[in-house]
Formats: sequence, structure tokens, C-alpha cells
Amino acid sequence: MDLYINDEFFAEENAPSFLLAKPDVKVVYEDENILLADKPQGLIVHEDAGESVDTLINRVKRYLYEKGEYIPEQEASFAPALCNRIDRNTGGIVIVAKNAESLRILNEAIKNRELSKFYLCLVKGVPSPREATLTHYHMKNEAENKAIVLDKPRSGARTMVTHYRVLQSNGRFSLLEVELETGRTHQIRAQMAHIGCPLVGDGKYSVNAADRKKGFSYQALYSYKLRFDFREEHSLSYLKGKTFQVEDVWFAKNGIPDALAE
Repeated sequence: MDLYINDEFFAEENAPSFLLAKPDVKVVYEDENILLADKPQGLIVHEDAGESVDTLINRVKRYLYEKGEYIPEQEASFAPALCNRIDRNTGGIVIVAKNAESLRILNEAIKNRELSKFYLCLVKGVPSPREATLTHYHMKNEAENKAIVLDKPRSGARTMVTHYRVLQSNGRFSLLEVELETGRTHQIRAQMAHIGCPLVGDGKYSVNAADRKKGFSYQALYSYKLRFDFREEHSLSYLKGKTFQVEDVWFAKNGIPDALAE
């Protein structure tokens, strides 16, 4: 005897796994080629040993799937891809390529430093001078997943360059805008700690017990602004010279938070 079972009983089992991710994507900008997503702090960009479902890329896939722009069932369907990464506990703009051509162009642009990335951060103390370029040398302690900052070159160390300027200070804490010239692991956190101005809320490069009591569950670091500085002509040239930014950074809405007032 043949037994027929309706397809609807298999629908959930056969559904793409990314549909289990939260339907929550904060879009800073979007067109037919790219999407700029504002990643919240605490969310990983890709799966790791601790989380395989609710990741930024899976949220983006779900978002585009529900819009009808991403159809994985199609044989030659391009899977949306992230062009840059941000640490779990750092928030801000992540670039998503919607097609293979855009992914190629953006990867090349990042390699050639044709994208300018700006961060906001709160640090302890007041950097001196109030505007400067930091040049150090980066190595990684793999066992502790921690950057080692060196003042002089060493075999195996990579140069890291960071530009910063103080936007506001109350003498004890300062709000900075930081521009990355290089993109080493934990670059801003490690360099600012190295010059004696660690980030508020950063438990890896500072002590954050008191910061947590003041509401800083994560380090006060946000990739809030992105500018496209393309030098070549291509299908994304319409973005050349354009700047996009997150307007509502939780620790910088009105300057230095009251919780850090003297």
C-alpha cells in the first residue's frame, strides 16, 4: 500500500537554516548591489564554535530571502557575502555584497585601501596630543586571543596605523573619532591601551568591573562611518565620494555619557 504524506509536513525540515536567525537587520544603506548593515554589539558576523544560527550573515540572508532577492534554491544563486568583519563585542557598519561582481570590487577596494572606516570610542584619560597618528607593530598572542603592541619592528610583526582625534573630554574620559589605516586584530583597543588610554568597558585590555556597573556591558567602540574612495571606474563607481554613518551610537548620543561625569 502506498502512503502519501503532504509536503507541508517536510517544509520546516527542508527550510534553509538561516531562517532560524532573528529577523533583525538594521539597514544603513541598500541598493541592488550592496547592503550596509549596522551590526549590534554581542552579535557575531559568521558562525563559530558557540553559535551557528543567529549570526549577522544569516540575518542578512533571511532579510534578503524574505524580500525575494536571495533564492538559494536556484542552481546558480549567489549567496550574499560579508566584505569586512567586526568583533562580536564591537558594533557598526558591515558591508554586504549582493552579487559576485560587487564582492570582487569591494574585496579589491579594501585591499587597496579605497574605503575609509571611522570609529567612535570612549577611552579612559585624555590622549596627548589630542590629535595624532599612532604607528606601532602588531603581533598576536594566539593562546589568549590578544594583540601584542610593539614600539619597534620585529620579525613577524605587522605595522598598524591609527589616526585619532579627541571630540570631547571631561578630564577623566574622552570621546574619540578614530580612522583605521590598517586593520589588525583588536587594533584600536590594543593601541589605545598601549598609550595609557584603554577603552571604557574593555575587559581584555583593561579592567572593566567598574565600567560594567555604569552600564558598559561591551567596550565603547563603534564602526560608525564609512566613506567610499574608489580610484578606478567600475559598476560601483556611483558610490565614489559617498559617506554613510550610524546616527545613533548608544554611548555617544549626547557626548560623554552622564554615567562617566566627574
